[in-house]
Amino acid sequence: MTLLDKDGVQLTVDDTVATVTLNNPAKRNAQSPALWRALAEAGKLVPGTVRVVVLRAEGKSFSAGLDRQAFTPEGFDGEPSFRDMARGSDSELDATIAGYQDAFTWWRRNDIVSIAAVQGHAVGAGFQLALACDLRVCADDAQFAMRETSLGLIPDLTGTHPLVGLVGYARALEMCATGRFVHAEEAERTGLANLVVPAAELDGAVQDLAGALLAAPRDAVVETKALLRGAVDRGYEEQRAAERAAQARRLRDLAGLTD
Repeated sequence: MTLLDKDGVQLTVDDTVATVTLNNPAKRNAQSPALWRALAEAGKLVPGTVRVVVLRAEGKSFSAGLDRQAFTPEGFDGEPSFRDMARGSDSELDATIAGYQDAFTWWRRNDIVSIAAVQGHAVGAGFQLALACDLRVCADDAQFAMRETSLGLIPDLTGTHPLVGLVGYARALEMCATGRFVHAEEAERTGLANLVVPAAELDGAVQDLAGALLAAPRDAVVETKALLRGAVDRGYEEQRAAERAAQARRLRDLAGLTD
């Protein structure tokens, strides 16, 4: 069932699995504010019955990053150009960027597990969109690069937090400051990719992973995801307490003692 198909984004749902597809391969799935609004809308349209969300892209590239039209003086039709944004107040600029970030935030909701299927280039905003997901399965031709710093900008689409969490501060700084390409083998070795497979096997590997995620009871996966996401900000004793509280909820639920 197709719930959304506009501005380079398609959302389909098959029972407990939703698939978000970037479907503008002619432009290598380059991103724009319109695409970001469509991605944010897709997040709102995902039914509550969905447990796994797959993010995939048509064509040879996952996403080549921000559409180069953004760097022209006029920018996108009907959208504020970089010059217009810079002229706004601090609060206006903050609100504009926050609106763009909405496309990247919902993938880590505790009620779903999101998987990015990455082939070819995932550059800049494309890299950050892959980082927005919980898990990344990559084709062996995948190449990541954080090019914002090379363009005089900074990565501002929520990618810095997961990147540091995955590869550590020093490696994240080196990747961002140099803008170099990280190939699939390094991505798997450093933790950026959960799995790397031949390009022809990418869809099958993602389906297998989705099936494995669906095999466990939903509530247990939701509680475990919330527990792990919070671990970064908790001390050891705090995490022990969080584990006990989560397990108590599960035991009461399994015993039928919850309200």
